[in-house]
Amino acid sequence: MIKHARLLAIAVAAVVLGAAGGSAAMAGGSDTRAGNTLHERLTGYEEDPIVISTTGQGQLRVQIDEKAQEITYRLSYATLEGTVTQAHIHFGGKAQSGGISVFLCTNLGNGPAGTQLCPAAPATVTGTIRPGDVIGPVGQGITAGQFTELVGAIRAGATYVNVHSSLYPAGEIRAQLGHH
Repeated sequence: MIKHARLLAIAVAAVVLGAAGGSAAMAGGSDTRAGNTLHERLTGYEEDPIVISTTGQGQLRVQIDEKAQEITYRLSYATLEGTVTQAHIHFGGKAQSGGISVFLCTNLGNGPAGTQLCPAAPATVTGTIRPGDVIGPVGQGITAGQFTELVGAIRAGATYVNVHSSLYPAGEIRAQLGHH
């Protein structure tokens, strides 16, 4: 009886410690699971409303720092079939087209003041997104400056990055952010 009670106590302690350890491990790794660093591959196969067969390819790395209210990004693209015209983060789910939330670069003069030019491919564009860089889309419930809304949308998988070109003005390569 005493041996059974002792084994039961050891088993209960192991379960409790295991649960606590698992919680601690989850808490320690929550930044990665919460999507603070994202790596995405852009392709024409992700384009919407129609898929595009293109030689174009790209990569996006995003680092979210909610406390500092900053998203740093590194967008690389190469072998596009058209000349790069602009790149954005849009508010839209998989197989949806949505409005622009943030300009990453543009050669069309249509971005907010200070938007950098898109270099010719192959190229890399880097920058930092802050609340003042978020422009919407107002018609979809994100107003200018709503950084927290943008981060929530990224984490929900409801944003995508799109590189537009002269051959494919609606977008040549695309990747959904944060939801796999």
